Order: sequence, then structure tokens, then C-alpha cells
Amino acid sequence: MSFPKEASGGRFVRRLEPPEYVGRTFVACLLALALEVVFSPCARAQSSFAQTIDQVQPKIVKIFGAGGLRGLEAYQSGFLISGEGHILTVWSYVLDSDVITIYLNDGRKFQAEVVGMDPRTEIAVLKIDGDGLPHFNLEEAVPLDAGSRVLAFSNLYGVAFGNEAASVLKGAVTAKTDLAARRGAYETNYRGTAYVLDAMTNNPGAAGGALTDRRGKLAGLLGKELRSSLTNLWLDYAIPIGEIVTPVEEIIAGKFRPMPRDEGVKKPKEAHSLALLGISLVPDFLPKTPPFVEGVKPGSPAAKAGLRPDDLILFVNQRVAPSCKQLADELTFIDRLDPVKLTIQRGQDLIEVSLEVE
Repeated sequence: MSFPKEASGGRFVRRLEPPEYVGRTFVACLLALALEVVFSPCARAQSSFAQTIDQVQPKIVKIFGAGGLRGLEAYQSGFLISGEGHILTVWSYVLDSDVITIYLNDGRKFQAEVVGMDPRTEIAVLKIDGDGLPHFNLEEAVPLDAGSRVLAFSNLYGVAFGNEAASVLKGAVTAKTDLAARRGAYETNYRGTAYVLDAMTNNPGAAGGALTDRRGKLAGLLGKELRSSLTNLWLDYAIPIGEIVTPVEEIIAGKFRPMPRDEGVKKPKEAHSLALLGISLVPDFLPKTPPFVEGVKPGSPAAKAGLRPDDLILFVNQRVAPSCKQLADELTFIDRLDPVKLTIQRGQDLIEVSLEVE
């Protein structure tokens, strides 16, 4: 509607437009307003943001396994790194289960096997049966600097089952630091570079999730819950993908894989044993009791190598030993004339020792 002024006897009068013209003008104004909203910078940013989330969500998985005792959560996060179903996540007690359940973004449910883990970087690789699955390419991961804006995708608090979407947090990298420099303040096996985040990712279920830049490019793996022993503050952090590409490749290649032995492999006539090495483990009450050292016989090969009570044995001659039973079984394949190389965890330190029977 327009209101041009016209002179009429010294007075100004308003001219009304026909109703149909008014209707067309009103619709045109609404259309112009709608176009302005849709194509405004803010609207374009929101649309791009939503598209990025939709692009990443199919690559995120929900992991359910061991837990439920003493307040331990039985869930964590992970993400696909191959079309064949390889999943990258953190190494934790959740994976210490005979049944590990994976839910994809579309609701499909799988049983996963542990391909292997690397306690030094605290990562693990799982495998489900798949073909052509959407996934991140580790070789295309991007580095970040302080100030980089990021997105964190995870099954925060375990709220997502089936086809529910993973949680998404917006934030930024506040610092790029070396966790080894904070030794004593933060108790963790990982000593490499980490991204410190201002997004609250240090919560149950978030560990193992994906950190991306604002375009959805993979940048890091969300770390496990970590609290400072000095300030009692939680640290929100992620491990840069560049720090763990090599361990992931080694796991997939079989270096840290708990593979069953070939049936044709013969045991030596005189093999090593826990008693021969002077090691006594904690009582084996559970099917997968971790091989903690309960005692060391004085003057034994274990004592000479420096083993102590409460040490946790992780590897025997580079083979994973996740339980007391499997550790004892691994020793039966090593001739007593050969040295036994153990990787142990003492507190938050990883130590390698060699035991020999004289």
C-alpha cells in the first residue's frame, strides 16, 4: 500500500491502491523478508553447521561393554576408520568383556572383536563386519592450533542407543601442550601432545569420541576422564590423530593383536612358568582376572628384573596378556632357555623388563 500526497484545495489527501495490488505487495514483502533471512550470513552459517554434523554423525559409534560395578559406566564412544568396520576408541575397562556391542548411527547393532590395543597411547582398535561403511580417513586428519574452533562428537552420558544421534559440543582449542610436562599432576600413560579444550568432554561416555574442526575434518581422539591431583580439576583434552596413526597401523597389522595361536605350533619340552620365574599372581577368581603381581620370590628371575607386587603385566614377548590364565598359557610357548620380555604397568609408568633363568 502506498500513500502519495496530492494537493486538493490546499489540503493533502491519501490515495488508496486497489485491493489486489495490496495483496501482491504484501506477498512480495514477505518473500523478500524470507529470502533475506535464508541468505543472511547467520542463516548460511547455521545451515553449514547442520550439514557438517549430518556428515559426521554416520561415522560415530556407540560402544557398550563391561562396567556397572562401583559406579563404572559400561559405555564409551568410538568412530569408524575404515569401510570394512575398523573402529578407533580408547583402551579402557569397558573393552574387558566377552561381548562388546556396537550401535551405528542408523541403529544397526553389531558384536565387535578387539583387534588390539596400545597401552602407551591408551588407544584400541575394534572390528565389526561391514562393507562400504562411512568412515574417517586417518591420513586426511587435520592439525589444530590454539584458538581453532572444534566440534566434539561422543555418546556423552550414554544417552544414545540405537539410531539416536551422538552428542555434539562446540568449543575451541585453548592450548596445545605436552602431557608429559604435567606428569604428577595428571596420571595417564599417554605422554605425548594433547589439545586442551574448552568444551566439557571429560564426562562419562565421551572417551573415544571424535574431535573435528568446524568443517567436520577429523583432528583428534577424545581422551579418558582425567583429573589433576594438584587442583582436583578435570582436564578436557584430545589426542591429535597424528600422534596415533602409527600405533593404529601397527595394531591393524597385528603387532598388538591378541591372536590365537595356530594349532600346528608346538610347545617346547621345557617351557617357562610363573613358578620358575618366581611370580605369584593375584587369585584368579574371575574369567578375565587382570594379571597383577601379588608377590615376587626373593632371588628369582622376577626379583632380579625388579618386578614388584601390584605390577600389572600387559605383554609377554610382545603378545597381549589380558588375564592371569592367558599369561600362564603364553609362558608355556616359551622355551626356558629363552628370555621372557615383559611389559608391565607400575602406577602410570610402563616398564619393560627381561627375565632369564640361569
